[in-house]
Amino acid sequence: MAVDPFDLNLRHLRALLAIQDHNSITVAADAVSLSQPALTQGLAKLERQFGYVLFERRSDGMVITPVGVIVLERVRTAIDHLTAGARGLTRVFNHPERLMTMTQLRAFLALADAGSFTAAAKITGLSQTAVHRAVGDLEQVIGGEVVDRRGRGAWLNAAGKRLSRGIRLAVNELHAAIAELGLEGEGEKIAFGALPLARPFLVPAAMAQLAKEQPQARFEVIEGSWREVIEPLRDGRIDLIVGAVRPFDVTDIHQEPLYEDRLVIASGSHHPLAGPSQPSLDVLASYPWIVPAPTSPLRGIWEQMFEGRELPRTPIECSSVMIIGRLLTEGEFLTLLSPDQVALQIRMGLLATVGKPIADSTRMIGITTRRSWRPTAMQRRFITLLAEVGAGEKGGDTNRLRDSGWI
Repeated sequence: MAVDPFDLNLRHLRALLAIQDHNSITVAADAVSLSQPALTQGLAKLERQFGYVLFERRSDGMVITPVGVIVLERVRTAIDHLTAGARGLTRVFNHPERLMTMTQLRAFLALADAGSFTAAAKITGLSQTAVHRAVGDLEQVIGGEVVDRRGRGAWLNAAGKRLSRGIRLAVNELHAAIAELGLEGEGEKIAFGALPLARPFLVPAAMAQLAKEQPQARFEVIEGSWREVIEPLRDGRIDLIVGAVRPFDVTDIHQEPLYEDRLVIASGSHHPLAGPSQPSLDVLASYPWIVPAPTSPLRGIWEQMFEGRELPRTPIECSSVMIIGRLLTEGEFLTLLSPDQVALQIRMGLLATVGKPIADSTRMIGITTRRSWRPTAMQRRFITLLAEVGAGEKGGDTNRLRDSGWI
């Protein structure tokens, strides 16, 4: 039976933690300001929704079951995220998160995603009046506005963005609990960001393998640069980023290296320099180059290649591999790319590499996650597959692609 996190009662979920902490329904009921019959009924309803017994009723108290451990670990983390998102936003209540309801959270996240009350109503299936009321009630709990209303549109202000992050991360934990119990109706979804170097080979190889192993797996892939996907990662819209890791540490981010990537010079297959022979820098500089923006790390590596001499002519500044690939087939341009990015075009006979991989052009390819993230079993398997594919990538040259049949 499929379970929607928004169908769960937030107050009853908090009560589960009180039962675990106090080993007693009676004490837990007092702790969460519920009557004992109400809490007993609430626990029974949650157990029906999850389809498992969460606590065993014994003479010496309430004993959590193995399934209960799975659920309550996720619930506790979800409540922590919700508390962190609401902390410092209000002086009206000491713990505003304890007064929130799932209806309020559903309406607020839908509004954050849709940008209007009309669209939020369509997403949630609620009436516009109900969405307005739910968001208004949430603002009363917070003690201030979290949404800027402008005509028919609505945007989150600073407080709303902070609250939205906490709510989304909390809901993600509940989704994870549901997934670990096998209660996802449409199959578990893995949402991740794919950086340019991971898109052509690493990501599709791991996705294809997981899809074979677990046909119920679903994927949502967000493409972009690191700057474009790091905030969605922090917000919980995606759970990991696959691609080049940063050469510096970030407090709330964990980076796991997989393999080293070395750049190659790419050209059209018709180019006079195409092939294994190593041209001199003077020869390379005699051809026009396609280069990325001056602020990109790749541009810096390219400039280091010609350090101490005049840079080649660069009539085109572009970072789109699709556009670059077409330009290489149409003219005598050269560019720097990862071998993974052009492997398919090389295999098709459209592009070629020039000489050997570039010395001192190593970039680490890996996985980036939130430090607080705890993956589900399927997410862990996807990470394992990424690592297994990456293990065949070590060496940084095109031999691995030739061995795999890509070139």
